[in-house]
Amino acid sequence: MKQFRSFVLKEFRQIFRDRRTLLILLVMPLMLVLMLGYAIKTELNDACVAVFDPSKDVETQRIIERFRASEYFTLVNSLDNREQINTVFQEGKASLVIVFSEHFADDLLRGKAAVQLIADGTDPNQASMLTAYAQGVLSAYQAEWMEQFHVPMQIQVETRMLYNPQMDSAYNFVPGVMGIVLMLICAMMTSVAIVREKETGTMEVLLALPLKPLQIILSKATPYFVLSVTNIVTILLLAVFVMGVPIRGSLFWLAVVSALFVLVALALGLMISTLVSSQMAALLASGIGLMMPTLIFSGLIFPIESMPVGLRWIPDFIPARWYISAMRKIMIEGVGVDCFVKEMGIIALMAVILITVSFKKFKVRLG
Repeated sequence: MKQFRSFVLKEFRQIFRDRRTLLILLVMPLMLVLMLGYAIKTELNDACVAVFDPSKDVETQRIIERFRASEYFTLVNSLDNREQINTVFQEGKASLVIVFSEHFADDLLRGKAAVQLIADGTDPNQASMLTAYAQGVLSAYQAEWMEQFHVPMQIQVETRMLYNPQMDSAYNFVPGVMGIVLMLICAMMTSVAIVREKETGTMEVLLALPLKPLQIILSKATPYFVLSVTNIVTILLLAVFVMGVPIRGSLFWLAVVSALFVLVALALGLMISTLVSSQMAALLASGIGLMMPTLIFSGLIFPIESMPVGLRWIPDFIPARWYISAMRKIMIEGVGVDCFVKEMGIIALMAVILITVSFKKFKVRLG
């Protein structure tokens, strides 16, 4: 145990002597959280909207002016007949068409006014957001009109967003960024650290020490586990106190799930080190090889439900998918362990399988 402790301390000293490694481990995660949390937005802005207004009265003009003043919409076309609706969609000139009834102002006085929202359904997520924003504009107009004229209206719009009423995209991206950061940092640094020893020929010297191969590997992985925990703490502090993202669930289960995920990432890094023989190859395999699948199939940016049926099985093998799902439930929804036990069980199973395979593969290559 004394030798193991000395080896771990040696690894820590080696990491702290390399300022570039420290920047990658401690500064880059914070930069990624800030950039992705603030720069990546799921809200739609300046969406192109066309209007078909056969009534052309004062009330429809007031509504159109509200849409024109909204940051979400840009009015690009005024249609003369209904046949032009398909044309603007086919030509890509508009993502939403607003259609008023023929006698809108008169119908408004009778409480029977109607507005039809026609969205481009080729992008369901964008279409749902556009119609939701449009309904918000109409609801605001309706409330003002009823307050002014005291005449009830037939159309009622009610929108409710659970867990994130203000639609802040940071609520969505902070748990996701944590998964990506931990996956890339742990896997990348672990694979590079072990490959460096093999590339420089010092791994054989290490194996000649009175330590078992398992102890040597654990001693090299332990510093990155500790630094990953540090990253988790700093990211959470940044999310809560700078970006205003709440942690509604249990900190204990958040720590447990994160620790399991770090083990998975470290095991992936160890597995990569058994497959490559140079540091550059390790960087490419752990960086590019893990980054793209994690970004695309983790559910962070693209909803898994919107993927083609033939591709929906791929996210099941992406560890970050389960971690991000669990973290959203813990941080944003604040649910109990029974609601994310599936995700936690899958992450634990992946950790066991990857650690077992990685250690066996590593022994074979060095034997």
